[in-house]
Amino acid sequence: MTIVLLLAVIALSIALARLHRRVAALEARLADPVAMIQPAEPVAPPPPSPAPRRRALPRPSLPHPSLPTIDFETLVGSRLPVWIGGLALVVGGIFLVRLSIEAGWLTPAIRTALAALFALALLIGSEAARRLPATREDPRIAQVLAGAGIASAYATLYLAAALYQLVAPLGGFAIMLAITALGLFLALRHGPPTAIMALIGGFAAPLVAGYDAAGIGALLAYLGLFVAALLALAIVRGWAWLAVSALVAAFGWAALLIALVPPDRLAGIGAFLVALAIAGSLAAPRAAVARRWLRAAPLLAALVQMLAIAPMLDFSPLAWGFYLTLSSAALFLAWRDATLLPAALAAAILVTLLTGAGMVQDDGNATEAMVPLAMLVFAAAGAALSRRSAGWAWVALTGTIGPLLALQLCTPSVARPALWLLLALAGAALAWRHRDRTAADDAGLVGGVATVALALGILLATYLPAPWLALAPLAAGGVLLAALRLDAQAIGRLAALPWLLLLLAAAEPIAQIGVALGNSLGFDVFPYAYLPPAIDAATLLLLPGIAILAASWRAPALFGPLRRVVLHVQIALTVLGGYVLLKQPFAIATQPAFQANGFIERALLTDLTLLIGALSWHRHRRLATAFLTLGLARLVWYDLLGLNPVWIAQAVGPLPILNAATLHVGFAAALIWRLTGFPRRSLIAALLTLAATLATIRQLAHGSILTGPVSTPENWGYSAAMLGLAIVWLWRGLSVGSGDLRRFGLALLTLTTLKVFLIDAAALAGVLRILSFMGLGAALIAIGWAYRRFTPAGNAPPADRAPA
Repeated sequence: MTIVLLLAVIALSIALARLHRRVAALEARLADPVAMIQPAEPVAPPPPSPAPRRRALPRPSLPHPSLPTIDFETLVGSRLPVWIGGLALVVGGIFLVRLSIEAGWLTPAIRTALAALFALALLIGSEAARRLPATREDPRIAQVLAGAGIASAYATLYLAAALYQLVAPLGGFAIMLAITALGLFLALRHGPPTAIMALIGGFAAPLVAGYDAAGIGALLAYLGLFVAALLALAIVRGWAWLAVSALVAAFGWAALLIALVPPDRLAGIGAFLVALAIAGSLAAPRAAVARRWLRAAPLLAALVQMLAIAPMLDFSPLAWGFYLTLSSAALFLAWRDATLLPAALAAAILVTLLTGAGMVQDDGNATEAMVPLAMLVFAAAGAALSRRSAGWAWVALTGTIGPLLALQLCTPSVARPALWLLLALAGAALAWRHRDRTAADDAGLVGGVATVALALGILLATYLPAPWLALAPLAAGGVLLAALRLDAQAIGRLAALPWLLLLLAAAEPIAQIGVALGNSLGFDVFPYAYLPPAIDAATLLLLPGIAILAASWRAPALFGPLRRVVLHVQIALTVLGGYVLLKQPFAIATQPAFQANGFIERALLTDLTLLIGALSWHRHRRLATAFLTLGLARLVWYDLLGLNPVWIAQAVGPLPILNAATLHVGFAAALIWRLTGFPRRSLIAALLTLAATLATIRQLAHGSILTGPVSTPENWGYSAAMLGLAIVWLWRGLSVGSGDLRRFGLALLTLTTLKVFLIDAAALAGVLRILSFMGLGAALIAIGWAYRRFTPAGNAPPADRAPA
């Protein structure tokens, strides 16, 4: 029922969008006297005449829905505080209802009535704000109150229908439609802020009330209808951001439910994912989502979550049915819209993982029986559409070869001649469809013939006696060469053979470094123990790498068409060899050595990586970007997440400000700030500066070892430091005319305000906590109103309304 309703609302929204555009066209014709004299319908052209004809007047072009443009400084200075303030009012109201529930003050009916009155008061307040002299010039106040009212109405309905069963299912559905219609009307009346508040409140309501209060079925029905309403609004107004936000939140809810609910309730979630992926893919282009990867994202997200569901369902026919249904939908939608082809290719790739996981968990599940069906699905669709583009040929190849190889590798002792024969027939069909093309530029012909050769070789190797096994690869190679003939570029590729032999000789140290890096990425503090000897790293990786890179620089024709691949791989191997040598001075292999020097060694390696990238920024931009990205990734992954000295004891130094933590992060911030042209350099430098400031406060409170609880003075010290940094940024931004610094200062000031109310006041409970939320909402709305009223940047014309 939920799936039907979801698709029905999407179809209705498409019809409404077309009607909306037709009305806009008629209004444009009525407003233009030139257009009025032109016929509404095309008429038959007049017969040819030698007399010259007048040039027809151009028709007015219909306006396309445009997205709202909001200046970031205005956003964080005036609009964001107002929106967050409205959200705080909603949360305060929800917590007030929840407090009455926990305390047993009122009956469920009275609690629900009070929640409804709170929502109604917010809606009335939004209309009053449009008319009062003090607020009617600032539309944001009415917008945020209307959005908060709609969010509270959704929460009230969830309380009444799902938690207390005060409303019958049919009545709850009717009320849901009424709230949705009111939300659509208010969003059309007020603009995006109202839609944002409704989005947040609607998705947060089940989380506050208890996601399983009325069962998973009721929750999925609620989420399906709510997402359908948001997608309909996004289609009518052309708001791509709303469609994307609604889908992200819906898939987030699905992931949460997959992690929390027992396996016997996963069937409904699987059906919800199929419907959500199809509806999201259909709605995205109609909601003005322009990026290709965003259009394919709903199908990709659903496919990945299906992989998570399958083991919980023991790879049963139901689990495979969900996956193959979703894969078939991806193939069909990609046939209709070429931008969704990556989703079809992802489905063909992920079926191999599904097969391998199912065979590993081999307890009588349906994997063995479902692989032939999966192969037929991808082979038929891929081969039928392979002449459109090479991507469809890869769908056919990946969706047939991958699962069969996974099946065979997991159980090598089982012979499957029927499946290998099926693979050979699929490859032959693909190659036959491309028989009129050349092997040099056609993946269908090459892949199809290679598939036939692979299947033939496996079949011969399975049934030939041992003395004749060598005939299997010879026969496969003969089929391949006979069909494709010798490629002229193959001679140029032979230059890479000595390099491949060198890689083979260095396979052992490369594998050892791979094990060390894998353990290091898992936050093992002793990766040094897994590294190869320094002499092997120097002689097999570092020195040959330097020589090969120098030779490639002197001889650009070296390695022919494989030059780029060889150079990229060799640069990576050279860096790995240098990494082994740089790990030798500290040689951290014990816990005391790690505590004394672990952070210092890590900081030096990261700073060296960043320095190499900064020094090569103006000469080798791609190489510099790679090093800078690697350095920043190391800083985030190790120093801020997994091996942060705040929760793993590591010495950073006894000196305030001059300790390793502050200097390390501050050096990275200063380096990034000086790199003109680096993507998001201002934002990255600002975040690193904030991290360095907070590290200074932590070191002042704890000394060289930063582990330990956060005391009240330290917590207030963070607030004071953030406030001071925000003031400095604002002052410098105004004095030197830097818009970035002004924006960062405003954003940090808003975050500091939130921290004071939400974290510093965390000791409060009960009514005091509710009052703090109410006070936070009122304070933030007042800040946004004052900024808009008294600052020049805030007096810019509002850009909240998107033209119809």
